[in-house]
Amino acid sequence: MVQAKKWIMTKHFDGFPKQSDFELKEEKLPEPTDGQVLLEAVFLSVDPYMRPFSKFAMKEGDVMIGTQVAKVIQSKNEAFPVGSHVVAYCGWRSHTVCDEKGLIPIIAAWPKDISLSLALGTVGMPGLTAVYGLEEILELKQGETLLVNAAAGAVGSVVGQIAKIKGCKVVGSAGSDAKVAYLKELGFDVAFNYKTVDSLEEALKTASPEGYDCFFENVGGPSSTVALQQMKDFGRIAVCGNISTYNDTAPQTGPYPQMVILMKQLKMEGFMQNRWPHKNEETLKRLMAWVKEGKVKCREHVTKGFENMPAAFMGMLQGENIGKAIIAV
Repeated sequence: MVQAKKWIMTKHFDGFPKQSDFELKEEKLPEPTDGQVLLEAVFLSVDPYMRPFSKFAMKEGDVMIGTQVAKVIQSKNEAFPVGSHVVAYCGWRSHTVCDEKGLIPIIAAWPKDISLSLALGTVGMPGLTAVYGLEEILELKQGETLLVNAAAGAVGSVVGQIAKIKGCKVVGSAGSDAKVAYLKELGFDVAFNYKTVDSLEEALKTASPEGYDCFFENVGGPSSTVALQQMKDFGRIAVCGNISTYNDTAPQTGPYPQMVILMKQLKMEGFMQNRWPHKNEETLKRLMAWVKEGKVKCREHVTKGFENMPAAFMGMLQGENIGKAIIAV
């Protein structure tokens, strides 16, 4: 028997989550049976998607959803030997007994000098999201101008760097001067703090007077309405997130974008990275190659201690992180 810990959601969040909305519990896990493994979490992820999913896909008392890099410490499955590492959708658990369903082996020949935590970030789901948004949805072409908001986050920071690799002009917005400085380090052509500019419209016009071919949308809300007005005719928008609305207690109302979409003949499509699982292996290899070559740089906001999961989650929702928010157990 293994003594494990887990974080549950005690009640649905009323607006922004509070520490009292979570409870740390212990449980005894059975020994793995044939085909099963016992996992021990090494790194855990907190991501914006957890906020809407907690509302629509979870019941009170459920273990918080989420992904982790875990080490196999007991195994009755030859495909996952003791000592190997996997990416697992186990939620906020310190240990898990499970079968191989949903377990993803760490890519072969993972470099020893690169932290396995990147399998939750640049060389994981956020990196895949960046690639598929740019290539499958936007079909970004060399010489085009791309706008990305929440640009210093786990996805946005990778989006901008890949767009530069593809020979594009990249404009990024973020919520602090430190984040803007980081975007400039990454090679963004223009970066600005949307909280301090006098006018978002003027900031976007100054950054790219000719407008934008593509928009990688992570934020939603009123700022999205302003951005759409700066799109070129026949522009393309990939809707990845809507973080400005996740903690609202009441739905936002207008203005509505349909007229701008119509008059500019824009193409706007929502997506999630799990639409292209058949491409993941090749895409992860490309991402790792870019990291090793120094073409894609990674920054992580690391919180130490499984007991600090709620604090890390709430901090991420408040925009405290630059790059990927990670919990190191």
